[in-house]
Amino acid sequence: MENLVKLVGHYGSDETHALSAWTSTHRDIDEARRERMDKLLNMLAQEGHHTPFEKSVLHFVVDIETASHIHILKHRIGVSVNGESARYKEHTQDKWFIPPDWPYWMQEDLQMWCEEGFRRYHGTVAHLVLNGVSRKRAKESARFYLPYASQLTLDVSFNFRSFMHFQRLRNDSHAQDEIHGIALAMLNEVRKTGDFDLSLAAFGY
Repeated sequence: MENLVKLVGHYGSDETHALSAWTSTHRDIDEARRERMDKLLNMLAQEGHHTPFEKSVLHFVVDIETASHIHILKHRIGVSVNGESARYKEHTQDKWFIPPDWPYWMQEDLQMWCEEGFRRYHGTVAHLVLNGVSRKRAKESARFYLPYASQLTLDVSFNFRSFMHFQRLRNDSHAQDEIHGIALAMLNEVRKTGDFDLSLAAFGY
């Protein structure tokens, strides 16, 4: 399977960020102020006055492999992550990621490896339960057979400032291809809303 990204909701906008910055004077917004929003947001981003950008939230659901899961977990400031748990929930849908840039015969080899890992996972759960091990313990320990390519569903939210930090590190040619692709897909989802065009531009996106 491919890694999948969906923006399921968001709060805030360019105006939210501008209004937060203007709180120190007054929060009324008229047409003249609206026309200056791009200059204000550019100044805030470039001068490092980033707290107004924390007022918006971006909420995603993603299906990703283990390496990308770990990359996202490293972004703990302003990021909230909940994930599908193979400890509490037995896998019913076997899903994994195959790198598209591998030669075909190597993709097939990894495919077979993943199929075998999940076969052993399900068999081990069943055998452990038959041998008196609790189903909870069987599920959590049988996971050791699952390959690094296996995918989990994550519920991920960022405040906008943290999202920009994530983009700077992960939407980059030096990032691992998988997390780079996820970051780019997230950015494209945010762009589709049309609510953050000025803020994205202020950070160079």
